[in-house]
Amino acid sequence: MNTLTEKLYNGAIEDLKKKFSYENVMAVPRLKMVSINVGIKASDSDNKFLSYLSTQISNISGQKAVLTKARKAISTFKLREDLPIGCRVTLRGKKMYEFLDRLTNIALPRIRDFRGLSSKGFNQSNHYSFGVKEHNIFLEVDLDNIPKIFGLNITIATTAKTKEEALYLLKKINFPIK
Repeated sequence: MNTLTEKLYNGAIEDLKKKFSYENVMAVPRLKMVSINVGIKASDSDNKFLSYLSTQISNISGQKAVLTKARKAISTFKLREDLPIGCRVTLRGKKMYEFLDRLTNIALPRIRDFRGLSSKGFNQSNHYSFGVKEHNIFLEVDLDNIPKIFGLNITIATTAKTKEEALYLLKKINFPIK
């Protein structure tokens, strides 16, 4: 069973071929991966909060999250080497499409005063990045047991060669970009 985003992408392949005049179907840009990243302060890195963070990111993404650790000690930030400072997940394939479906159709419309995401979130590699201030917009979060609200950084990586191609691809899969 295909997800809605997968169906929209498969339907958009012909539009992408016509608009950017691709000869080969393999040249058409596609979604490569979705990366979800959460960073926390070094002072918040107690075991109880880290386990909560890891389980919440795992529930939101549908895949086990990995704790990220500091590579070196920085005394001004009260940071020690190998101290957990965040959590991340990289989604590919079916889980990526399922997450994008839940993100675009359920989670993003739950943001207060949501009018769409900015089109300025593209980097040099033509990947789109944006932040979510509160993790409780996802339905997988139990609203009764939230010790602390945290934000997420979400990056959508594509194989597009230009920003215009990547923007057109994301708009074709109904991603809410202004």
